[in-house]
Amino acid sequence: MTGPIAQEIERLLADAFAPAHLAVINDSASHAGHMGDDGTGESHFTVEIESAAFAGQSRLARQRMVIKALGDIPGQRVHALAIKARAPGE
Repeated sequence: MTGPIAQEIERLLADAFAPAHLAVINDSASHAGHMGDDGTGESHFTVEIESAAFAGQSRLARQRMVIKALGDIPGQRVHALAIKARAPGE
């Protein structure tokens, strides 16, 4: 079952990038009891996203695009977010 934050991440990224591939992976269980674990079970995520919007962009620019699309989620509502963003064919 996907929690509300994961669902919001999926919706925001789908709306912003119309991705060919999108996976929001909840890594929180492997960080239970560690710093940043707020007990919600939605504190650590990995996002894998493939979109034409990333073509010609650097890795850093892609990460900034994703973070901007997620608003207050990274760093405020989620402790850690790993981003794997690629353009089609990469």
